[in-house]
Amino acid sequence: MTGRIVVIGVGNPLRGDDGVGPAVVEALRGRVPDDIALAVSDGEPGRMLELWRGADIAVVVEALLLHPARPGELHTLTAAEVAGRARGTASTHALGLGECLALAEALDLLPRKVIVHAVEVADVELGTGLSEPVRSALPELIERTATSVRRAGEENHQRRTSGGAPLP
Repeated sequence: MTGRIVVIGVGNPLRGDDGVGPAVVEALRGRVPDDIALAVSDGEPGRMLELWRGADIAVVVEALLLHPARPGELHTLTAAEVAGRARGTASTHALGLGECLALAEALDLLPRKVIVHAVEVADVELGTGLSEPVRSALPELIERTATSVRRAGEENHQRRTSGGAPLP
């Protein structure tokens, strides 16, 4: 593995709360080390696969539609948990993150570790700006994402200094 870490904010700022992923990425600029790749994606699987190609760790920030919804509620999930929740949740995109992760696994393009930070959303209709519940959750979502990036960097450093041996 390369040790490369990528943060992908999934969403569209022109669709209300769906802009939360890009908002987190923008907030991280200048706050994470320069070697961390920061990217925004509309969630299309081919583009997602390209963004995390060669990455050891991918941190994905996504809007999450649940029924019933609890707008502003934060979730931190692994790739396996996203796949397990795919039936009970819906992405704001045509193909959800669960399908994208399954495709990446089938094509052997899945990073060693995927961390998903998601926030339940209220409004993904056309229009700019986040709803009040999502806007209120944004500082904590940014902090959780930054913490994941910091831990991923520490984990990669430990892997390199231990000769690539798996960590306990």
